[in-house]
Amino acid sequence: MANVTEGRGLCVAPFLQRSLFPSQEGYLPGRFCAPVPSLEGSIECCLPCPVTSWIYSDNFETIPKASNWLNVAGMACTMSLLVSYLVLPVEKTSRHYLTVCFIVAVCILQLGFIIPLGAQPEQCHDAITPNDMSSDLMCAFSGACLLAGGFAAISWGFLRSLSIHLQICWQVVPGRKLFWSSLLAGWGIPILFASIALARTGVSYRFGDTCHINHDKALQDYWGPLLAFAAVSTILQFATLAYCIRVYIRALFKDDGTSQSSLGLPSNNGSVKTVTASQAYRRVQKAISVQWRGIVIVVIIIVNVVFLAVVFVSMDNTQQAVLQNYGKATPWLSCLVTNGGNKNMCLGKVKDLATPEPEVMAVLILMSLNGIWTLLFLGRASMIPAWVELIRNRFARKHDFVSVDAKGLSALGRPYEIIASPPPQSAYTPKIPRAAVVVTSPSSLDGDTIAALSPHSRQDYFIRDAKYVSPTMSFSTPRPPSSGRYQGREWDPVNTYARPWSPSTGKGGMI
Repeated sequence: MANVTEGRGLCVAPFLQRSLFPSQEGYLPGRFCAPVPSLEGSIECCLPCPVTSWIYSDNFETIPKASNWLNVAGMACTMSLLVSYLVLPVEKTSRHYLTVCFIVAVCILQLGFIIPLGAQPEQCHDAITPNDMSSDLMCAFSGACLLAGGFAAISWGFLRSLSIHLQICWQVVPGRKLFWSSLLAGWGIPILFASIALARTGVSYRFGDTCHINHDKALQDYWGPLLAFAAVSTILQFATLAYCIRVYIRALFKDDGTSQSSLGLPSNNGSVKTVTASQAYRRVQKAISVQWRGIVIVVIIIVNVVFLAVVFVSMDNTQQAVLQNYGKATPWLSCLVTNGGNKNMCLGKVKDLATPEPEVMAVLILMSLNGIWTLLFLGRASMIPAWVELIRNRFARKHDFVSVDAKGLSALGRPYEIIASPPPQSAYTPKIPRAAVVVTSPSSLDGDTIAALSPHSRQDYFIRDAKYVSPTMSFSTPRPPSSGRYQGREWDPVNTYARPWSPSTGKGGMI
């Protein structure tokens, strides 16, 4: 048989002969090739790259691009939250390190879908071989962000579930040890498993412009640990929910009169460690009212990532089943040959050979909405007026404050000196007439007043004589200073009922 087109060789349309592509770069297991008997012996014919363009409809290529743009909107939402946490006060945002790290993990996950928008990578290394992380640098970056971000989101969701479970069910207040342990585990474990998956399994273009993890050893290296963390996190969520339901039921059917009196005061029967059903319910209700947003968003992210894992594992198993038994794909391949490569005529025969198109579309769209869900559940309405106030204070004109007294002094033309300023007055200052007598008690004058009355003062109104005027509601009068603390006092034993003291014996006492 003569060559019809370059690369086709002895294969019929739309297949290409594998021996004509000797390059060893790219993801070689990603080729879809099958042995075909011919007059010259058995040859391997392969579907052109990408294989997904032959399995799914023409509209399928628009779904990955749409999901990438949805991740751009999600990135804007998550970055607005991070900027709000950085700029606005904590009472307006209720930020917490578990929330901040969880949002950062979602941002890393979104980068895996956003990078291809700017790079516009080539999915195929040649006509039958898809690119992988060794042949395309953008594939390595997008795949690493996808693996690390997905695992980090699950890890921080697990840590948040653990923290809520400890606070609600065990009354354990997270401290500094849990803080540093969470940082180490929340970022160390995702980096570890993502590195292992990249080194042992790798990533390649399987569908769309984003690189996803390959099939070989993916279950034990990445999907297995990821699903394990998701399962433990889900168990903690349901355990916390069961505890809340139990406390609520106890608060409904158990009276707290045994530990509280009719006046609402604690009785002697209770102790500091005793917690009634109503008290436990109020504590749990308060914790849930604060944490319910974080609980919901963690559940959403876990469901999305688990759904992604299930779809990929199913896709890998289906692909391996076809590669091990080409007889399952014979009706579909024969249809392509018969119709001259028109895939639309053969889509009905490929349904059992690949993951259904609606499932792949659903998982891509759900993963793209993570950033929007994060803003809806972790954002607070108090952030909006806080931003308005911040912008208003930033751009509003600042008027200098000038007091009325300062204007009056400047109008008189007198020199203004800080040293000669009058002492601060109290809230109530009685009017002092001009004709007055100087107070004779030096104990009633403080240092500032004495300095003001000195002849070295530079302001004439500081040397004016003043007379003490008793306030309306005051019952005290100035008294002259005494020469001694006990001057004029006598010790009379008769008046005090004390025994007289004898100088000879030195004894005395009460009668």
